[in-house]
Amino acid sequence: MPQSPRLNPIESKPEQEGGNAGSEGRVGFRGLFENKFILGISLFSTLGGFLFGYDQGVVSNVLAIESFGAKFPAIYTNATLKGWFVSTLLLAAWFGSIVNGPVCDKIGRKVDIICNVAIFLLGSSLQAGATSPVYLFAGRAVAGLAIGSLTHVVPMYLAEISSAKIRGSLVSLQQLSITFGILVSYWLAYGTSHIGGTRCAPQISYTGALLNGRPTFDPYTDVPPGGCTGQTQASWRIPLAFQIFPALCLGVGMLFMPYSPRWLVEQGREEEALEELSRLRRKPADNHSVRIEFLEIMAEVRFAREVMKTAYPNAGPVRQIINKYLVLISSWPKSKRIIVGCLTMMFQQFMGINAIIYYAPTIFGQLGLDPNTTSLFATGVYGIVNMLATLPAIVLLDSVGRRPLLISGAAGCFTCLAIVGSLVTVYGMDWPAHAVAARTAIVFVFIYDVNFSYSWAPIGWVIPSEIFPLHLRSTGISITTSTTWLSNFVVGLVTPIMLDVGGMAYFIFAGFSLAALLSVLFFFPETKGRTLEETDAEFGDNATNREREHMERICRELGLPVRTLLNA
Repeated sequence: MPQSPRLNPIESKPEQEGGNAGSEGRVGFRGLFENKFILGISLFSTLGGFLFGYDQGVVSNVLAIESFGAKFPAIYTNATLKGWFVSTLLLAAWFGSIVNGPVCDKIGRKVDIICNVAIFLLGSSLQAGATSPVYLFAGRAVAGLAIGSLTHVVPMYLAEISSAKIRGSLVSLQQLSITFGILVSYWLAYGTSHIGGTRCAPQISYTGALLNGRPTFDPYTDVPPGGCTGQTQASWRIPLAFQIFPALCLGVGMLFMPYSPRWLVEQGREEEALEELSRLRRKPADNHSVRIEFLEIMAEVRFAREVMKTAYPNAGPVRQIINKYLVLISSWPKSKRIIVGCLTMMFQQFMGINAIIYYAPTIFGQLGLDPNTTSLFATGVYGIVNMLATLPAIVLLDSVGRRPLLISGAAGCFTCLAIVGSLVTVYGMDWPAHAVAARTAIVFVFIYDVNFSYSWAPIGWVIPSEIFPLHLRSTGISITTSTTWLSNFVVGLVTPIMLDVGGMAYFIFAGFSLAALLSVLFFFPETKGRTLEETDAEFGDNATNREREHMERICRELGLPVRTLLNA
């Protein structure tokens, strides 16, 4: 094995001994533009988030398109089957995220992304070309496997190539990409819904159930014998097929992206790791800050490997994977990391955002808007608000911090959801007679969107990517990501049923928003500005004297200033 690059202690500058290389430069949003290379890589890598957001958004509009209902009437009319259509992808994504941990550690972040793009292409093709529900559900399941894995690996990849002062802003680009995917899907589906007209058969009057006093489309009785004469199947097949294009771009582009230096060090490829770190920081390999940062990673990896070997000396490859899960619950500080990460991802879903995203046209239709046109248009506007409201997080995450944004966002979501739930309960049976109440409810749905989008939406991806030590990071993030998908699955499955019961759905989501607020106030630590190698103190995971001596010895052997990693 090539000898690890070593920093001469004599060259170390006294004022830098207490810090780290990753802390150089500007904080947050301004810092993003100091290294345009990393910014470009990050924007490209977050195409994985775009695919997630696009699929989230496109399903809501597809479910509202009449030609889709004519092709798959059972899915269109049955609330339970509609819930399973949405949730099949979510359940598969849960499985993909949970199994991707060890796979990602084995083959690396870059290769893992490429492989999952190939799986996603298969799933998208099955959905776009579906001629029966079997192909449609199979496509949802296959695509879900890939999306679950991508939401696990992309935030981790971004966190591992970034420096501490811009990590929050950089990882929040993942959420911005998700919201952009939702936005594109909403407006693309809105546009394609007009192909051939907005109605399946304009000459046939509606005979379906009443909504706000007007009959709705019934695919069993309102479709001519030969199929739709107006709106064509292209209105829903094009949106489902469109996601193949960004997936291809991501797969091909990742071939030219750098490997994660931290993963390379874990694999014993130190020289390559230093080269990639130098490339990422746009500085020569012998630059003082680059070498300090590199040796920080080296020290943390060596320490973790030697500690695990001491604790489990005879563990084989499979047992090593199992041990990583066991270590995460071996002590309170490590269990707290899992609890914080899982609570973050659970609240991100149970505060109701994806219920609205998945069923936005249905929700706006129930609030008095025309289900064929106006509700789809309002859904598109909702996507614009969703994306624009994410931008403040990129600016504020690394300057204001995580906790203040989470607290204010949860409080705002609770207030808005409680108001909407109250209005739906009191006036929901007759919106036409209470137009002011209906529009007030719609306004507060948009205000809710703003509150969620600048807070829990992006920070839900940031916190899990920065609270685990390197040797447990992939395993930890696979657990937290699987939590978001399992929660997402439950929300997607039960929301169509809850929406039929007055304002119950909104009150339930308001309750979870209140629980999120209290959890952050009394349980969540602040992780702003911490390097990925020095978060232990925030969770009370201080090394024992023996471990501290062990780390000091590693630092001395590498020529790394001891104070760099040993923060009291």
